[in-house]
Formats: sequence, C-alpha cells, structure tokens
Amino acid sequence: MENKKLVLAYSGGLDTSYCLMKLSKQGYEVHAISVNTGGFDAHEVAEMKTKALQMGAHTYQSINALSSFYEKVVKYLVFGNVLKNNTYPLSVSAERIVQAMEIVTYAKKIGAEAIAHGSTGAGNDQVRFDLIFQVMAPGIEIITPIRDQQLSREAEINYLKENGVALSWEKAQYSINQGLWGTSVGGKETLTSQDSLPESAYPSQLEKRESEKVSLHFEKGELIGIDDQMDNPVNNIIKLQEKAQKFAIGRDIHVGDTIIGIKGRVGFEAAAPLLIIKAHHLLEKHTLSKWQQFQKEQLGNFYGMLLHEGQYLDPVMRDLEAFLSNSQSTVSGKVFVTLHPFRFELNGIESDHDLMNAAFGSYGEENKGWSADDAKGFIKLLSNQNKIYQFVNKEK
Repeated sequence: MENKKLVLAYSGGLDTSYCLMKLSKQGYEVHAISVNTGGFDAHEVAEMKTKALQMGAHTYQSINALSSFYEKVVKYLVFGNVLKNNTYPLSVSAERIVQAMEIVTYAKKIGAEAIAHGSTGAGNDQVRFDLIFQVMAPGIEIITPIRDQQLSREAEINYLKENGVALSWEKAQYSINQGLWGTSVGGKETLTSQDSLPESAYPSQLEKRESEKVSLHFEKGELIGIDDQMDNPVNNIIKLQEKAQKFAIGRDIHVGDTIIGIKGRVGFEAAAPLLIIKAHHLLEKHTLSKWQQFQKEQLGNFYGMLLHEGQYLDPVMRDLEAFLSNSQSTVSGKVFVTLHPFRFELNGIESDHDLMNAAFGSYGEENKGWSADDAKGFIKLLSNQNKIYQFVNKEK
C-alpha cells in the first residue's frame, strides 16, 4: 500500500481514529477529511487536526459545507415540509449525503485511489456513503475496516493504546451528532422500545420560562428574516436555533425502518427545523391551492424517503426538486409564532398571496361570489355520482 493515496471520512471519534491509524500503518497515504455541516466550531476543528496528524494522517482538511448543505438538501426539506414518519426532520441522514459528495469531490481533486469511512455493518450510514461513492467515483476503491473486521469498541481502544495513542476513549453515556438541521441523541433508552430519554440527555436545557413572540419572514419558501431582521437562510436557521433551544423546543424520539430492514429508534433535538417546517406549512395552507398541497404532501414524503435511503443522485430527485421549487412562487409572507417552554404555537400569517380573501366570502358566515341558487345547483350536480351509484346498486 506504499504511497497509495486514500481519503478518510474523519470525525475525530473512536471508529475513524482507528481507521486512520490502521490504514496509515498499512502504508496508505491517508488524507483525513472532515466535512462541517454545522457540527464543529473552530476550536473543535483545530483539535481534530492535531489528533489526525498525531495518528499518522499525511494531511488534514476541514471542508465548510454549510451553504452546500442548505442549497442541495435543506432547502428542499423545507419546501417539502419533510418529517420522516411525521416526526423526524432527517437531521443526520440529510448531512451524510452532502458529506459523502464533498469527500468524493476532494478525493478526485487530489487523485486518491481509495476512500475509507468508519461505518459499521449495522446502520444506515454505510449505505449512504457507499452509494454516493460508487455512483460518483466507480473507479475508486471503498475501504471500511470497522465493517469488514466487525471490531468491538474494546478492540479498537486496545489497538490505539498499543500504538501510543493516549487519548481518553471513555464511551459517553449518550452519543450526540450535531448539525445545522438538528441534533440526534442516542443512548441506552433508544436501544429498546419502552423508555424515553431523560431530560439531561438533550444538549439544550430549559433556560426561558416566559413566553416570547417571534415572526418568521419567508420569501418563495425560504426563511429570509426573523423579527424583521433580514439575513441569509443559513444564518437565520442558526439564529432561530439559538433562540428556540432556550425553550427546550423540538425534542422527540423517532422510530423508523432502517435501509437494511430493521427498526431503529433515535432521539433528536431540532428546535429550528421543526419551527421552520411547521411555520412554512401554515403559510402554504394560506397561499397554495388545494391540489398543490395534496401533490406536495405526496412528493415531499417521497423525496424525504429517497434522501433518507441515500438515493440523492437518482435523477428523479432533480425532478422532485423542480416541482417543489416551482410550488414556492407564492409562498411569501410572515408567520407569527409564540415560543413556550417545551412547545410553540402558530398564531397566524400575513401575506399578499393569502387565498383566504374576504372579497369572495367568509367561511361559515357570508358568501359574496355566488348566489343561493348557484350553491343549490352546485350541490345537486355534486351529488349525481353517488345518486347514480345508489340507484344502480339499490339491492346492496
């Protein structure tokens, strides 16, 4: 393996640290790559670089993919109001797609002959990474030491210690994966079906107990402002998260089907994603037609499912994105929200495109655009199909 260039998807955790040292010892020229989709600050990136170089990395590179993550994925999760099983905003699965694409792009740039990742054989990430790598770079070898060797945590720790790595590898009680679009939380309670996560497991704790109002300003489906302060959508997501997490909003446990066919359970904290999706959905209910909403619900769910299962590069995803983008042409206006401890309340909207237009009548109160005879004739015609069915099948 002498001088064979290899790009390693590196997070700084135990699995990828084992991969880094093992592969460098085998003679690979290991280029460690961290793709930041909202989970690392500057101090953490500096620490990861130090650790990577100490363990044998030829180079270390941190790629800031926040804007790419938003433009390629998050934007469409908002347009589609995507919540897996009506619960989970696809926090981690959405990140992995962009991370994999950035890693392949870097591998091609430096002429790498192999790509490695630290996924096990029991989860979804192995599928997401491998699918993207195989489609984008079919000629590059994929190396997965943890999956192939079925290593235990203890075996990895012992190997690192034997090779002089004196870092603490104590297993945290809860595994936390933080990103722009939410934070996943796993622990002993999520391994079974009956227990909820304790409050202390969540990274954000309740700080505010007095309710607070906030207005979210959307332009063609994108969050462009908070309380009349305009900024780009990525910054607005970060700002809203900082504001809403103080109310301990956005906690839940997702139960779903993994790509490999088993059920999985994971906790998450996603204050900003849930606020944005629910506020955006309310604005759509005022500004889209009945059939736009119906089709969006079907296609948004389909988009989310394909993304979750790593099928981002299938051309149907671009078709779905085109539909979702086109549907947002009138989804502009403000949504008024009240933040409470552990929950939020959608109060109403203000939009130039609001179809709840009083010029045509007020629901249950007054009709202005039609007469009583018009209504009677419409209802008579509407009943025809059922009248005919009942007449033809009267013996039933």
